[in-house]
Amino acid sequence: MTSTSLPSIDPRRTALLVMDFQPAIVGSLPDADALLDRTADTIAAVRAAGGTIGYVRVAFEDADCAAIPETNKAFSQLAKARVLQSDDAVSAVHEKLTPQSGDIVVRKVRIGGMSTTDLDQQLRERGIDTLVLSGVATSGVVLSTLTDAADKDYRLFVLSDGVADSDPEVHDVLVNKVFARSAYVIDTAEFRGLLSA
Repeated sequence: MTSTSLPSIDPRRTALLVMDFQPAIVGSLPDADALLDRTADTIAAVRAAGGTIGYVRVAFEDADCAAIPETNKAFSQLAKARVLQSDDAVSAVHEKLTPQSGDIVVRKVRIGGMSTTDLDQQLRERGIDTLVLSGVATSGVVLSTLTDAADKDYRLFVLSDGVADSDPEVHDVLVNKVFARSAYVIDTAEFRGLLSA
C-alpha cells in the first residue's frame, strides 16, 4: 500500500500499542532481536513526534489464576502451570522496550489488550482515536485487540514487520488477507514516514 492512499496521522491523537513484548514470549521467536530493534526505533519515532506509547503485558497474580475456569482452553493451562506470574522478570516488558514516565502500561489476564484492562478508557482520556498495533503473537494479542478496537471505532494500523507469530503461515494469512478488512497494514518505515509527513 502506498502512503498516498493512507490517511494522515495526527501524532497527538495516535498511540502505538506495544503488546506482549515480554522475554517469556519474544524469546521463542527466531528473529526476536530484529523485531525488538524495529519496535524500539518505532517507539522512539512516536515519542519524538509527540505520540503516546501504550504497553500491554500478560501477567497473573494468584487471584487471577484462581479465577480462570477450566472452560478457558488456553488460559486454564497457564493458570495451572503458574507461568507468567506478575512479579516474574520474564513477564515484564522486554528491557529493550522499557516504558517511560507518561506511557500507558496495562496488565491483562486474557488474550486481548482491552477486555481485562482499562486501556480503552486511558486512551479515550488522552483523546486517542488512532491505534498502531505491534506485538506478539499476530494470532493472539494482535488479532484480538484489532477486533476489539475496530468494534470501538478506532482508526487502526498494523505494523506488518512489527508483529510476529510462531506460526509463519498463520501470520501471513492474517497480515496479508485478514487485517486489511479493519486496518491499514503498513511496515515500520511507512509508518515513520506518516509520522513525519
